[in-house]
Amino acid sequence: MAAVVEVEVGGGAAGERELDEVDMSDLSPEEQWRVEHARMHAKHRGHEAMHAEMVLILIATLVVAQLLLVQWKQRHPRSYNMVTLFQMWVVPLYFTVKLHWWRFLVIWILFSAVTAFVTFRATRKPLVQTTPRLVYKWFLLIYKISYATGIVGYMAVMFTLFGLNLLFKIKPEDAMDFGISLLFYGLYYGVLERDFAEMCADYMASTIGFYSESGMPTKHLSDSVCAVCGQQIFVDVSEEGIIENTYRLSCNHVFHEFCIRGWCIVGKKQTCPYCKEKVDLKRMFSNPWERPHVMYGQLLDWLRYLVAWQPVIIGLVQGINYVLGLE
Repeated sequence: MAAVVEVEVGGGAAGERELDEVDMSDLSPEEQWRVEHARMHAKHRGHEAMHAEMVLILIATLVVAQLLLVQWKQRHPRSYNMVTLFQMWVVPLYFTVKLHWWRFLVIWILFSAVTAFVTFRATRKPLVQTTPRLVYKWFLLIYKISYATGIVGYMAVMFTLFGLNLLFKIKPEDAMDFGISLLFYGLYYGVLERDFAEMCADYMASTIGFYSESGMPTKHLSDSVCAVCGQQIFVDVSEEGIIENTYRLSCNHVFHEFCIRGWCIVGKKQTCPYCKEKVDLKRMFSNPWERPHVMYGQLLDWLRYLVAWQPVIIGLVQGINYVLGLE
């Protein structure tokens, strides 16, 4: 390793040639890492100005892209949400096939098949009375599974960082891989189900007629009807309907408790399904154990940008660097 140390100190073209002539088979793993590290430094020596230019391009692209995305979301929210949902659904699939992550691919196919069926039911006209509750039950189930999976993954990562995995004789790399995998599964499918749920909630509510994304609803809401599912709230013994607890918003509109919770948590809506008055989520979820679900939903909303748009922005930066001859 004396030659390697001499190369790291001396540098230059001669040092780079000496690094290329080193026989890696005779070195230990640590020495091989040092040689590779020295080769990388030798290759990029003297490119400081180029690297600074590439960093400026990255920062400028991130800022401009963020501004454009915000404007797009504000001016054309429907097209923005549809494109984001498509990217969230397809981009990980590309890396899955490329890197041969077959377990993820199987789960992705199962989730996509059931979600496609539920989405098909939600977009039919006329809407079957049982469809809204079917939709909210499916997406609420995925939401709870993703929440639990993400928590377990996070705990596994924390246990590994504190060395608790050694109590169970588990290798740190295995424990960390397990935790990161569960964390990714939980966050990814949590984001995906919320986007599909929001789309389905809009379709169903518009079809029922008590909700309109822009403008006035097509139907008048009576006190005895739930605007989310369109069924009677108070049912006589001889009538067919859903018997469950009700919830009254601050605007005095009454809904099935399951429906309005599905509308707010799963469907990502924070307004009344009929009059669009803002819903006080802190009042709705007064139980401290339920409030983490709201914070988890906000985390998923932030993560959507990271998963859907970050690969596109990085690809755009690489394209700009390629056109300008920066490597």
